[in-house]
Amino acid sequence: MTATTDGRTQPVTTLVDHVTAYGRRVRGGEMGALPAVLGIIVLVIGFSSTQPRFLTAINFANLLFQGAAVTVIAMGLIFVLLLGEIDLSAGYTSGVCASLAAVLMLEQHIAWYFAVLIALGTGLVTGLLLGLLVAKVGIPSFVVTLAAFLSFQGILLVIVKQGQIISIQDQTILAIGNKNLLIWQGWLFYAVSVAGYAAVQLYRTFRRGRRGLTREPMSLVGLRIGALAVLGGVAVYILNLERSLNPARTSLRGVPIVVPIVLILLVVLTFVLKRTTYGLHLYAVGGNLEAARRAGIATDALRTSAFVICSLLAAIGGIIAASRDNSVSPTSGGSNVLLYAVGAAVIGGTSLFGGKGRVLDAVLGGAVVAIIDNGMNLITEESWIKYVVTGLVLLAAAGVDALSRRRAAARGLS
Repeated sequence: MTATTDGRTQPVTTLVDHVTAYGRRVRGGEMGALPAVLGIIVLVIGFSSTQPRFLTAINFANLLFQGAAVTVIAMGLIFVLLLGEIDLSAGYTSGVCASLAAVLMLEQHIAWYFAVLIALGTGLVTGLLLGLLVAKVGIPSFVVTLAAFLSFQGILLVIVKQGQIISIQDQTILAIGNKNLLIWQGWLFYAVSVAGYAAVQLYRTFRRGRRGLTREPMSLVGLRIGALAVLGGVAVYILNLERSLNPARTSLRGVPIVVPIVLILLVVLTFVLKRTTYGLHLYAVGGNLEAARRAGIATDALRTSAFVICSLLAAIGGIIAASRDNSVSPTSGGSNVLLYAVGAAVIGGTSLFGGKGRVLDAVLGGAVVAIIDNGMNLITEESWIKYVVTGLVLLAAAGVDALSRRRAAARGLS
């Protein structure tokens, strides 16, 4: 306890207290992001020891480019998974929305920003329809989204005229998944990000102190800020190195443009989930639907909105993927997109049973999926090995979730 200027006592916990409390939570089944973080560390060490190219600057940038679309789609899926629901159509929703934007730009000569707005609007309408069928009509989300999954494949074929590959020529759209910030822009974004994070951490700590609430020690706050500053600084430095094999002809330096997009989405969506009434109600509904309804929460509207957000982010992810591929085709949003997105959310720590998850889980899980996909491609050309490894990691993540819930439940009953 420390004394404030007006003579009141202010409860302050120590760094040791926080470490001890975290250890108790882990032992009690609240694993949080620990499995995903450990997985990233193990995978990086494993792949870098067997394939030297894995730790090169160009491969680091490729990881960010490759994992961005799946990560964004996984962010949207987290809102649905928090309710204990599922959206099997998220992958093809991304493909339909991206293909619609591409066709509008190429054939109708619509400006890129109008085409993107129409694509996002299509995602909103799609999510609204799915959400209403689940929340109002009462059809299980598995059935509704499976029907959409099948239907959207046909709609995608119509948009791309039964199998054409439609190239994207607009330079602004292409830049999203292929271009980099200027070197000074990357450092500026880094500085703003660290300063913003530090300001939020310090404001929250001092505000709790003014209210006489238990606050975190400044040593812990400093460690968080310092860790972000170091990791972010190292990442920006590496990305600003020359990655081109022929620098005299084409220079490849700078933070990928898609990185700020993903981080901005992370901050905004985290704020929505953690700092708004809407987010708190979402966790409440996912934890116990009937109890939330009796508490006066508009559960039907909330459940519908989760599908809207999921489809909207799927549309954004689809545009990022189309930019990366420079085109759209009948396979856009198909193949492994949905499986990787769901896997990213679950591997990151979001529960399939509802009520537990964070937007950060999509970033951590997306990193795991991207590392596996990238690393296995460097090691072997056998695709089946990559799929088996990814499947085993997903199974392990789901197993950790189930065991954690069982342990937490047993601890609560004891």
